[in-house]
Amino acid sequence: MRRVNQHCWLPVLAAFAALAAISPVFFAQPASELPASQPQPAQLISVLPPAQPTSEEVGDALMSHQRYQAAIEAYKQAGGHSASALNKMGIAYQMMFNFQDAIRSYKASLKINPANARVYNNLGTVYDGLRQYRNAERMYRKALKLEPGSSLVLKNLGSDQLAQHKYKQGWESYKAALALDPAVFQDSAAKLRVVNPASVSERGAMNYYMAKGCVRAGMTGRAIEYLRMALNEGFTSPKKIVADNEFAGLRGVPAFEQLLAAQSNP
Repeated sequence: MRRVNQHCWLPVLAAFAALAAISPVFFAQPASELPASQPQPAQLISVLPPAQPTSEEVGDALMSHQRYQAAIEAYKQAGGHSASALNKMGIAYQMMFNFQDAIRSYKASLKINPANARVYNNLGTVYDGLRQYRNAERMYRKALKLEPGSSLVLKNLGSDQLAQHKYKQGWESYKAALALDPAVFQDSAAKLRVVNPASVSERGAMNYYMAKGCVRAGMTGRAIEYLRMALNEGFTSPKKIVADNEFAGLRGVPAFEQLLAAQSNP
């Protein structure tokens, strides 16, 4: 799945369980029991019992344990007026590949807060998962109007454009993403990725341009692996790779030379 922005899930339940286990309540020692020679201390404030977690916080904790259906029920308890809870509900549905309910949740969130770039990005990834690439591109562009400096949205837009065979535009979006964040092509456990397009040619194109992005980011090993997949999917050939100046930095790297040799002499 293409990566998606989201907040880190806090271990809320564990924190509240730890607070609930604290039983002593501290009070100031009565002044009458203090030796007369000692100064009177400032009065201590008693420790208040921990507040109950909100429904949204409970949902966050359940999400952190990948209990997506239970998290959805918790977010529903937060009510239909929380744009944040509706966005997180959409993420939970998306993680279960329930794309239609994910779309409904994201759109409901945007009705409450139409200026949230993250939700537009998340909605775009759902459309990509459904191979509705034009709809996805519209969502990414709306996200970029609100947050022009988002390397993640630019990367997602680039992958979407490649899936539409807009190779030049896709590569330009990738380069813009890399200029903002050289590590944007690295996987992150805190972000979602949308499944690559089903078409072999589309996957080949995406892998080829991902390889270019990795070369620019200095990720030589990963670039070679993406090239291997692009070759296996028939999108490119050893001659085209050698002729592409973007891969000039890989020349002389043993793994790269071995890959070309193996493809040239099957």
